[in-house]
Amino acid sequence: MNYSRITQCAHYVPEKIIHNDELATMIETSDEWIYQRTGIRQRHVVTDENTSDLCANVAQQLLTKRGIEANQIDFILVATVTPDYQMPSTACLVQGLIGANNAFAMDITAACSGFVYALSMADKLIQSGNYQRGIVIGAETMSKVIDWTDRSTAVLFGDGAGGVLLENTETKHILAENLQSDGSRANSLTAGFTNNQSPFFKGDLLGNQYLEMDGRQIFDFALKDVSKNICHTMAQLDNQTIDYVLAHQANKRLLDAMAKKTKLPREKFLDNMEFFANTSAASIPILLSEAVEKEILTLNSKQQILLTGFGGGLTWGSLVVKL
Repeated sequence: MNYSRITQCAHYVPEKIIHNDELATMIETSDEWIYQRTGIRQRHVVTDENTSDLCANVAQQLLTKRGIEANQIDFILVATVTPDYQMPSTACLVQGLIGANNAFAMDITAACSGFVYALSMADKLIQSGNYQRGIVIGAETMSKVIDWTDRSTAVLFGDGAGGVLLENTETKHILAENLQSDGSRANSLTAGFTNNQSPFFKGDLLGNQYLEMDGRQIFDFALKDVSKNICHTMAQLDNQTIDYVLAHQANKRLLDAMAKKTKLPREKFLDNMEFFANTSAASIPILLSEAVEKEILTLNSKQQILLTGFGGGLTWGSLVVKL
């Protein structure tokens, strides 16, 4: 049988940091107000980079750490809702930037669930036996879709990228999964509506390019539906234990509530939104890479982690991964 395993992790964030106190000079807020409600102290934002630049940095790190060449990569998947263009895909730009001439490349759009979705798809590609090695990246430049005068969203998001190198192995490392979506609630979180400029279009649809969110509805959705998803995913494990939960980094209070709802110890929920804020599809791979750097997690250690993402779509899903 062909299975996949994570052999390397990497992340990259832009150099510029915006602290809460700096935001307080732009909008009516304060460090105390933001931190008490979200657990966020700062966020990284791009100044002269785009999403593909963040991705290429992560991809090159993965190659260097593994000691392989770009032409040994079979595919590149990029999860993002802030691509450089509608076309070409950000993944194709990355393929060109790193010279991965033998790889096919495509983007996956599932918002904050994007990395979990992409990792699941990559696993199936390797299981097919047609592909041996691929790069999976979650990356966002959320700063370009945020209305920086809107206190309800401007304080929440940051930019960054994280990713993994996935390779063929003979033993199963993705032990359980559960991916879900609900388009009937799509309007609770939107960004980047494309107005139809055609002279033939007779409609009057006008959208907002900026991110718009019903915060209460998203919080309730995550607490109810995502917590249930976590429990159903863990039920596939036949009483095996989870060492850590790496959930999308949306809000510290939400993680507190999810821990209670799922009856998992809060200390098993890793978090780093204090320093990176909500980086959408990038949040889980950044958290994973940081945890490996800090030796909380160790690749090839047989630790079992649960990755869970949730966001626009609505989309949500979990994977249990053996490192």
